[in-house]
Amino acid sequence: MAIINNALSGALAAQMALSASSQNIANLQTKGYTRQAALLSAVGPDANPRSSGNGVQVSALLRFSDGYKSQAMWRAASDLGSYSQTQPYLSQLENVMGDETASLSAGIDQFFGALNAVAGDPGSTPLRQQVLTSAGLMAERFNGLNNVFNAQLQSVRTQRSAIVDAANAQIASIARLNTQISQAQAGGLSASAMIDARDQAIDDLASKMGLEVSDNADGTRDVSLKTGQALVLGGMYGSLKAAPTATSPQEFSLSFAGTSYVLDAAKLGGQLGGLARYETEKLVPLQGDIADIASQIASKVNTQLGLGTKPDGTPGAPLFVYTTGSNADMLKLSSGFVAADLAFSGDGTPGDTGNLQKLVAIKSEPITVGTIGTVLLSDADAQIVGKLGVDSQLNKAALKTAHTVRTQSVDDWQSTSGVNQDEEAVNLVEYQNMYQANMKVIAIANQLFDATLAMMG
Repeated sequence: MAIINNALSGALAAQMALSASSQNIANLQTKGYTRQAALLSAVGPDANPRSSGNGVQVSALLRFSDGYKSQAMWRAASDLGSYSQTQPYLSQLENVMGDETASLSAGIDQFFGALNAVAGDPGSTPLRQQVLTSAGLMAERFNGLNNVFNAQLQSVRTQRSAIVDAANAQIASIARLNTQISQAQAGGLSASAMIDARDQAIDDLASKMGLEVSDNADGTRDVSLKTGQALVLGGMYGSLKAAPTATSPQEFSLSFAGTSYVLDAAKLGGQLGGLARYETEKLVPLQGDIADIASQIASKVNTQLGLGTKPDGTPGAPLFVYTTGSNADMLKLSSGFVAADLAFSGDGTPGDTGNLQKLVAIKSEPITVGTIGTVLLSDADAQIVGKLGVDSQLNKAALKTAHTVRTQSVDDWQSTSGVNQDEEAVNLVEYQNMYQANMKVIAIANQLFDATLAMMG
């Protein structure tokens, strides 16, 4: 009977090993699936000194998982999320501001070109009208670009709220799975599928913010922000909230166990950190730079026109109206301003262009722009666009590096935890042979038993 028992244990062990391989093959394309294998161990002999042993048993169902590789994959997801979220916005601004037919530089050149053109005949109504037309077109370029900034601000904040909602759902899912995994393992049940689901939720969450993950003895995992605040502790979890205010558009808060923490969005990492840094370090300062140019053009031109004389001998009036803040109409022409209001004369003499020449000279005067300092008006937009191009290229390079690191970390994780089709095919053949060999042993044991009975009969 020992022969039959040993062979039976071998056949059953082979069945369980075949079941594990079939599960691996069935999940060959399942994202986040961790391959499994039956761990076989020999059952030792009993008290009989002539007993060779009592067969084989499946002592455990192994999950091929490496915590270090998982952590590396999650860190890479955070870096990739940070750079990937900002690049579309940078590319859009780069394309809009760098377009030769729509750039601010082209609009400024056309305006001052129209002023130059009227110098030959300062009394010409068509030439004066061309100055107004080019002034209006230049103002529309400022307003159009300001609209792009406002649209991006709205998009960033809407996207941020959506990311926070998705993150809260994943945080709650991780805590729920922690509880289920702990209960399953305490009851001696397999929790492999739930562990995979939890790790996939952590991976998705890591793309949204930088995480620190630690394992507990009961099979649960604690998850916290890289700044130290806990998101998940066993079955407990917190909730993120994006609560922008007029004075603090980037304010985030975390509620956990009845306590609320204010977070610095720029330090969160991942998609949320990338969006926050883009808004505060790139978009808002850039909008301020364009506003600086618009306000100083309006101020200089209006001041100089006020020092001149109209054809009817009266003092000049302001040409531009500049509006502070994020108003869509950042720059526009003064209501009711007509060609005859252009004060080109410096001394009131008909045909004099003294003030016109000073208006033309404004293009070569210095202005102060927030992020680039003091520059000539004619060079300001080009320097801003150049700086934007550098920022975009740096982000592209960082994004490419982050993508490479993420790909390598996923491949590294796959080398340990992923399913290898060729390896599983070999396992199927080996365990099939093992099963058939044990069934053959049982058949031979039956023959021996029958022969023994016949001899004794």
